[in-house]
Amino acid sequence: MRLHPFQRQRSFGLLVGFLLLPGLAAAAAPRPPGKMVDLGGHRLHVDCRGRGAPTVVVENGLGDFSFDWVLVQSKVAAQTRMCTYDRAGYAWSDPGPLPRTFDQLNFELREALSKLGEKPPFVLVGHSFGGPVIRNFAALHPSEVSGMVLVDSVFENQRVAIQGKAVRLRDGATGKPVPPPGRDMKARAMKAKDGPSHPVAGEEAARSATSSLDPLYRRLPPREQEYQVWAQSLPELGDAESSQREWSTEYFARLYANPSAGALGAIPLAVLSRALGGYSDNLDVPASELESERLAGQAGLARLSSRGRQIILPCGHNMELEAPDEVATEILRVVDEVRKTSGDSRSR
Repeated sequence: MRLHPFQRQRSFGLLVGFLLLPGLAAAAAPRPPGKMVDLGGHRLHVDCRGRGAPTVVVENGLGDFSFDWVLVQSKVAAQTRMCTYDRAGYAWSDPGPLPRTFDQLNFELREALSKLGEKPPFVLVGHSFGGPVIRNFAALHPSEVSGMVLVDSVFENQRVAIQGKAVRLRDGATGKPVPPPGRDMKARAMKAKDGPSHPVAGEEAARSATSSLDPLYRRLPPREQEYQVWAQSLPELGDAESSQREWSTEYFARLYANPSAGALGAIPLAVLSRALGGYSDNLDVPASELESERLAGQAGLARLSSRGRQIILPCGHNMELEAPDEVATEILRVVDEVRKTSGDSRSR
């Protein structure tokens, strides 16, 4: 059973198998498939493929990586340009400035895309935790967003399971002001993650470790399975996610306090939702109530735009792996809607 969507998307079996393999943790990082973008103190890994406009940009869920989208990206990039990236502290990307607020994530992504010459407006795709992150991007830079796809996105009134209780994501918010984003690394050293591929011993260990992957990740091509094993082992990932979780409560509280129906105006919006939430009755709130809240919250996301629509998919939370064809199709539908509105399908 997969973890709750707001929790780290991680396979414990994979990690145990990984840690038992001698020498793998010390292996060199695999060569990044995309580009390393220097943001003046730390670098982000961004992987853009394909040609055409609008450019599609993906914001991952917690614990997910750029290469998790390879099955979707291969289909979308055949018809337009698509960029995936790793947030600071993930995979090849260096740790970034703290705290890891939504504003900071938006600031870094926007700067990286600008340095790569990727031109807005973008079609933003947000999976799970990435959903509210791209909603924040659209609130800050509305003219730079032409369409949006929310992939089983979390929402401001959602509950998560913590120690046997169903806790709302906005619980714990204190109303503290969100600090402005910036580049101040506070003397944090950069890591040399981009380098040669694994040495032979590392390759053998990586192949062995992929045999312990959660079946979900075995849908990925062999190279991306090895990336998964390596990226999940990086210790700085935990620090990045901890800060992201801490500050997200403030954003969820603000979103809940300010009803957001219509906040996206009339841009094309697709909301992809699981048919079943998969709740159990071992929490302090009945599974039926949690499911009712989830369905209402997902339907509410579609009302963020007057051109919003909801699509129910018979799969689990990680749709980019479980239903890549359907996800790619819905992304391209939004792209087509944007093109019809703007008349822009220029090649790059």
